[in-house]
Amino acid sequence: MDATQDIAYISDVGAFGLKPLFITGCVVTTVFLDLSLISERWLRHTGQLSMNTSRAQKILSILGILFAIAGSAGLILLSIFDTYHHDRMHDGFLLLFIAGFILNAVFICAEYQRLGIHYRNHRILRISFWIKLAFLLIEVVLAIVFVATNWTEKYNVAAVFEWVIAFIFTFYILSYIIDLLPSVRTKHHVPQGFVDRAEMAMTDRGGEPLTTDSAGPYQNSNGHRPEKPPQRHKSWRMKFMSRNF
Repeated sequence: MDATQDIAYISDVGAFGLKPLFITGCVVTTVFLDLSLISERWLRHTGQLSMNTSRAQKILSILGILFAIAGSAGLILLSIFDTYHHDRMHDGFLLLFIAGFILNAVFICAEYQRLGIHYRNHRILRISFWIKLAFLLIEVVLAIVFVATNWTEKYNVAAVFEWVIAFIFTFYILSYIIDLLPSVRTKHHVPQGFVDRAEMAMTDRGGEPLTTDSAGPYQNSNGHRPEKPPQRHKSWRMKFMSRNF
């Protein structure tokens, strides 16, 4: 810490006695986040989630994963090369971490915006898009303020913004629960991709498509199997006429 600094950076806290815990936390966080992104790509490819409708969407998803891996590498390396012993390298890896995940959010938002246009019946895609877009806009502003205050040696202000950036990043990680949840199959829930295929099949047959997000085949009947209309029985006179004529 600088002599004029009263508020510690996260890196200051993790540079000494808590360094093993700091490295472990960074590794666990980034590995599980990257696995979530890869799982989302796989589930969308196999049809458990709503499938991509164009090659551009797949490219955006892959680019998002690659930049997330780059940002993860930055976070792990900045925890290893601490600010006390490797000041310049630490700052470089910090910028890699921030830039990597901001670009990750850019490409994921672009993919989800296109998915939301095609799958208008899935509100969860729009919710996830707006959450990630909000993260992107807020984090860009905070990152600019953090770099500017750190560069001008306003260390206390920069430290506060670093803690805020880390806090908001937590909610970005948790937003992927929203993305993966529709792929779960339970007694009362059909995976999102299965609903899409059922809608396409019903539309091809001229039926009414499903209208709610992954609600299953009986979503318009409050979870109960719809009753069949009563069948009319032919009278004895109709039977007699059809038999003789």
